[in-house]
Amino acid sequence: MTDNKDLSSRIEKLEMQVAHQDQTIEDLNNALTEQWAQFEKLQREISKLHAQMEEVEASSGPGEMDERPPHY
Repeated sequence: MTDNKDLSSRIEKLEMQVAHQDQTIEDLNNALTEQWAQFEKLQREISKLHAQMEEVEASSGPGEMDERPPHY
């Protein structure tokens, strides 16, 4: 009888541990999904900024961006 209670207790403990691990995995997955969405958004913003920089460089005369300001 004691073996059955001990075995039942161990199984219950393992089931609780698995439930907590499942929840942790789901929480981590949600966090990763959110971070990936933020990463993709930042990549799009960087691409836009890069395009804007190229546009500014193309619209300014050659070498204007490389010149030192007068205060140097």
